[in-house]
Amino acid sequence: MLETRRLGTSDLDITKVGVGTAPIGSTPDWRVYWGPQDEKTAIRAIQTALDVGVNWIDTAPFYGWGKAEEIVGKAVKDRREEVYIFTKCGTMPDGKGGSIEDLKPETIKREVEASLERLQTDYIDLLQFHDIDTNTPIEESWRTLQELIRVGKVRYAGLSNHTVDLIERALRVGPVTSNQVQYNPLQRKIEKDILPFSQRNSIGVLGWGSLAEGFLTDNFDISKLDPKDFRRNHWYAQPENKTKIDRVRGTLARIARSHDCSMVDVVVAWELTHPAMTGAIIGIRNEKEAEEMIAGTKLALTRDEMQEIDLASR
Repeated sequence: MLETRRLGTSDLDITKVGVGTAPIGSTPDWRVYWGPQDEKTAIRAIQTALDVGVNWIDTAPFYGWGKAEEIVGKAVKDRREEVYIFTKCGTMPDGKGGSIEDLKPETIKREVEASLERLQTDYIDLLQFHDIDTNTPIEESWRTLQELIRVGKVRYAGLSNHTVDLIERALRVGPVTSNQVQYNPLQRKIEKDILPFSQRNSIGVLGWGSLAEGFLTDNFDISKLDPKDFRRNHWYAQPENKTKIDRVRGTLARIARSHDCSMVDVVVAWELTHPAMTGAIIGIRNEKEAEEMIAGTKLALTRDEMQEIDLASR
């Protein structure tokens, strides 16, 4: 059995890592293309993660415009009671290859129905607003989500990529179970505000981008990515960031060698050490990655090692 943590004030006891599905939702016509992905391999990856004890999956309609949710639905249809499904709403195609944010009440309700169908389930364990909709008052959107909880289509409500002031406004309408935010040794801004605020208000925190889209994984080689892979033009790939990324990777690799483990394990252990963090989202694409995603949950870093990573990443 993997160790679990309670997500905020909910009754969800989640494993310290969850399955991230952005990479397996990858399609060539989606602007966040991760290179080719075989659907059967993706389904086996999710099922393998469940086999090794992981008990939650994070997905979104945005990931391949429904593709990831469809794959999740196929992967868990006979195992629904074994797993918590977390999905999102609000990010819509803009018709020009990009996206817009729309959290109007009618849009939320329509998106939830579409997600339930793709996921082959009649309830969502955690529904999160994907990004900020500057055109709709969050109070209006949050009331709609509370209504979906009352009718049983959603169990708990969370926010993703929202600011502290918006979280406070949502809290005045109804409970906020979780915040999903970007967090890894290269992205630490949330340590200033979101993490302490979440701790004070008993809000769970789920970290996305835990492995920096692969830049903090062993043997990552940008030159071997698919020519259309979005990471070739990522912030992490810009020449002015190379020195810092090399420094962080070098530190993580050195610590990994001393523990006879992978760089991924060290990153996961580092992220989970922060007392506000509940779980880390790990994007997986095949059975091997699914089998390897849990080792970091059992690794304890020393205070000196944490300081080394701190110095390298600041």
